[in-house]
Amino acid sequence: MYLLIFSYIPMFGIIIAFKNYKISTGIEGIFSSSWAGLFHFKSLIEDYNFPNLVRNTLTLSILKVIFSYPVPILFAIMLNEVKHLFFKRFVQTVSYLPHFISWVVVTGIAYAFFSTGYGVFNDLLLSFHIIQKPWDVLTNPDSFWGLAVMTAIWKEAGWWTIIFLAALAGIDPALYEAAEIDGASRIKKILYITLPGLKSASIVVLILSIGSMLGGGLVGSNFEQSMLLGNAINNDTSQIIQTYAFRVGLAEGRFSYATAIDLMQSIISVFLIFTSNAIAKRVSGTGLF
Repeated sequence: MYLLIFSYIPMFGIIIAFKNYKISTGIEGIFSSSWAGLFHFKSLIEDYNFPNLVRNTLTLSILKVIFSYPVPILFAIMLNEVKHLFFKRFVQTVSYLPHFISWVVVTGIAYAFFSTGYGVFNDLLLSFHIIQKPWDVLTNPDSFWGLAVMTAIWKEAGWWTIIFLAALAGIDPALYEAAEIDGASRIKKILYITLPGLKSASIVVLILSIGSMLGGGLVGSNFEQSMLLGNAINNDTSQIIQTYAFRVGLAEGRFSYATAIDLMQSIISVFLIFTSNAIAKRVSGTGLF
C-alpha cells in the first residue's frame, strides 16, 4: 500500500513534464493542459545555471562515494575485531544513533560547532592560537563540500555499518580457526577472509551509491544538506539539481519545468544503476541483479 500510494500513483504526474501545466487547473489540468513536448527539457539544458548545478551535484556525490563509502566497511572490520561483546554493542549502538536524528537537528549541531560567533570549533582553534580570527565554515563556498561530506559520515556511517556487520556474520568461523592454526596474523585474516567476505555487500552498496548520485546519495541526503546548510553566500557550491527544482517548482510555480528536471534526473540515475551493475558483474561476477 505504501509503494502504491507514494510511488506508483504519483507516476501519473510525470506527464506534466511534457505539458504546460498550471496549478490553478488542479488534477484535471494534468490531462487537459496543452502539450509542450520537450520544451521544458530544452529549457533546462539551456539554463545558465545548468552547468553549475551538474557540477555541484556530481562533485558532492562523488566526494561522498570516495570518502563516505569506505568508512562503514573499515568501521565494520574494526568492530568485528573487538572481542569484548558489551563494548562492541555499545560502540555500534552509539555509532548508528545519529541516523535517527533529523537533518534539521544535525544542521543545528553544525551551527553550534562551526559558528564564527559562538562555535566550539573556532573557540578551540582561537584558544590554542592556531588561527588568528574565526574560520568561516558555514558561509564559505569553499568549505561547503567538506562540511557536507563530514556531516554525512557522522550521521550515516554507523547505520551502513550494520549491513557490513551482517555480511561478516555470515562468514564461516571455521575459516578463521583454520587460518589461526596455519599461523595467519590478524592482518592476514582480514585481508584473505574478512575482505572477501564483504565483497558482495560492498558491490551492492557501491552500485546503489552510484545510481543515487543525482538523486541524493545513500550516505546522506544531498537535498536536505544543500537546503539546510546552503545559503545566499555559499550558493555557488551548495545549490544542486534537487534544490533548484524545489525552488523553481514551488517558489515560481513552474511545476512542469520542475517535473522535467526530476524526470531527467531519474532517467540518468536508472542508467547509472544498470551501467554500474553491468560493469560490476563483468569485473567481479557479482551484481545487484
